[in-house]
Amino acid sequence: MTSEPINLTNHFLIAMPGLKDTLFSGAVVYLCEHNDKGALGLVINKPIDITLKSLFERIDLSLTRDEISTLPVYYGGPVQSERGFVLHERIGDEPTGYGSTLSIPGGLEVTTSRDVLEALSSGAGPHRVLVTLGYSGWDAGQLEAEIGRNGWLTVQAKPEIIFDTPIEQRYEKAFTLLGFDPAQLSSVSGHA
Repeated sequence: MTSEPINLTNHFLIAMPGLKDTLFSGAVVYLCEHNDKGALGLVINKPIDITLKSLFERIDLSLTRDEISTLPVYYGGPVQSERGFVLHERIGDEPTGYGSTLSIPGGLEVTTSRDVLEALSSGAGPHRVLVTLGYSGWDAGQLEAEIGRNGWLTVQAKPEIIFDTPIEQRYEKAFTLLGFDPAQLSSVSGHA
């Protein structure tokens, strides 16, 4: 018997409380893409010690938008940790059209090309952004196996948790989408 493939694009992966992996302990990962080839996601609740203003200075761009200049840059995951990923809302109803953008069903996009940073630098670009260094990636079947071993819970993502919820509350807020408190979970799993 074969099981139907699952597509968790535009979902949160919520690390189970017992997950001991230091990179993903307490993490909420937004899945930008999930298909039969694997999955790509961005950790949305692990800021690093860099602000957007200082990141822009490092790449020789000025940042005149005060409302985003003090936002942190996030640890997106262990893959390509020197590369930037900009998770943002679409501007209007159509895909934004930056050089390298993945449109995600549900209205968000992730852009890796410099043109989105140049747009932000000039005072334009998307209104709400989350910038990461690196991403989280899984090969075909790997994420499904981790979910099967009770490493992650999944739930449909909500942009307000990504962009409007204080960082230290994102893990708990993601859990509330499931309808229960993470303290109710055991760190020990079993199978019948």
